[in-house]
Amino acid sequence: MKRWVWVPALLVLISVAGAQTPFSLNQNHVAGQAVVADSSSGTWHDAGAGDRMFFPRDMLWGWAQLDLAPPHNEVDPNLCAGNAGQYGGANAPCSMFARYMLSGILEVRPFGRGPLRRFMVFGAPTFLFGKNVPKTLYTWSPDAIGIEHSWGAGIYIEKGFEFRVTQHFLFDRLGARDTNLGLADLGNNGPWGRYMTVGVRKTFGTRRW
Repeated sequence: MKRWVWVPALLVLISVAGAQTPFSLNQNHVAGQAVVADSSSGTWHDAGAGDRMFFPRDMLWGWAQLDLAPPHNEVDPNLCAGNAGQYGGANAPCSMFARYMLSGILEVRPFGRGPLRRFMVFGAPTFLFGKNVPKTLYTWSPDAIGIEHSWGAGIYIEKGFEFRVTQHFLFDRLGARDTNLGLADLGNNGPWGRYMTVGVRKTFGTRRW
């Protein structure tokens, strides 16, 4: 998948996560209490009379998170060896240890009625930024490092169980980092490498918000 596809996707994800709209949560009020109708929180509701077949109001769910790693606690995507400082000191070319991490998940359930109501697709990108070398260089630089991402599809079964297929990709470097950076460069396998899995997710409980 083209790396630029994740940029508009993440922008949509951030707007969804930050807004209290019907796209984020679809709530039914029973006996004065809000029941969150979200399979990711362990609950589920059948199609109502006002639900559309295509692109229902509650088809999007997601979250976005920005993390800051303090000095000496940098995020290590396993792209550079831990001793990268031995190959150039503070000027070591392999400085892909992240200060900032922007991550999120966007789930899309495009069908509002029928058996396909249980179908969903999702994407989960993680963007890393920074320029640091362990024990050698610590900066607040926001230089882009790259993207770790995966996507997949799922079917809601019953009682909080979902069947999911997930495809995880190799790490995609951005900008000037998209090249070999010397002896400390470990390649693009990243922390997880490339893989595909099939699995079952069990969710439970009810969100307080």
